[in-house]
Amino acid sequence: MEGRILGLDYGSRTVGVAVSDPLYITAQSLLTIRRARPTKLRTTIAAIRELVEKYSVSLFVIGLPIGLDGIEGERCAATREFGTILTTKTGIPVYYQDERFTTVIAEQSMKAAGFKSHEKIKEKVDETAAALILQTYLDNGKNNLHR
Repeated sequence: MEGRILGLDYGSRTVGVAVSDPLYITAQSLLTIRRARPTKLRTTIAAIRELVEKYSVSLFVIGLPIGLDGIEGERCAATREFGTILTTKTGIPVYYQDERFTTVIAEQSMKAAGFKSHEKIKEKVDETAAALILQTYLDNGKNNLHR
């Protein structure tokens, strides 16, 4: 596979973003894209397209919010719709990674790393979750399927 992998934690008002290193070993959190309304995706897509160019992205790994019971609900449907839009607008394929517990783990790891402010944690939790989603993908060797 040529290019890096972009990890995304898609939410109703935010998208956390992380990127792989060129060797597909580590994921680094980048930023959180915020939008005023859940249905306003134009700016979000534009921001992601800029990142695609900057990092020569060849794959999106999007966290899929599967329920604890293993059932895909409305949030999964919205996430898959977002992934379809991304592929249509960029031509880049999407892999969906189970994201159960990533936000909780992200919050816990940020607290363990010394983040004291609830506001600071809230500001960075989505991009940290995106890095966890992408790191899980990388650690599981799924990228070997796309090389």
